[in-house]
Amino acid sequence: MKGIVFVELLKMAENLLGEAVVDEVLDDTPLSTGGAFSAVGDYPCADLVALVGAFSRVTGLPGEELQRRFGHWMMNTFKTYYPAFFEDKPDVLAMLEAIEGEVHVEVRKIYPGAELPTFATERLGPGELRMDYSSTRPLVPFCAGLIEGCVDHFGRPATITTRDLSTPGQARAEFTIRHDTP
Repeated sequence: MKGIVFVELLKMAENLLGEAVVDEVLDDTPLSTGGAFSAVGDYPCADLVALVGAFSRVTGLPGEELQRRFGHWMMNTFKTYYPAFFEDKPDVLAMLEAIEGEVHVEVRKIYPGAELPTFATERLGPGELRMDYSSTRPLVPFCAGLIEGCVDHFGRPATITTRDLSTPGQARAEFTIRHDTP
């Protein structure tokens, strides 16, 4: 996984828990790097899972809830660092449709060899989209948080339904995003 994900997780944790607690978690959690991460590095997803588990124990929040909250945090990061991706999108559905064919194309230019999840989308109606998510990484709640954060960004309420279809070694989910009636 790209280091920016780890750096942002640690920023979120510092924001919630303080630097001293984060340092303690890094010292006490077995990680491939010993706890040092850079935004441009590549690290195993197992380290991310270990950190989420450690922060879960410290906060008392379930790991899935922490992943979801981290998805919101990362959406705000994406909006800050990559505003151009959002500028010409009229709504959340258009943004979600652009992930695979536009956003991920650009990510692969910046990070050749990046292992990204796949997203297949289908319009079910004028205000409704189904998005199928697939990844080798167990991050369905993180993806859900990203979608929720994207809905928040566009400011139009939507209902999100999630069907987790994961199997061992393969994270899969079907998200249905439906704009609420104004």
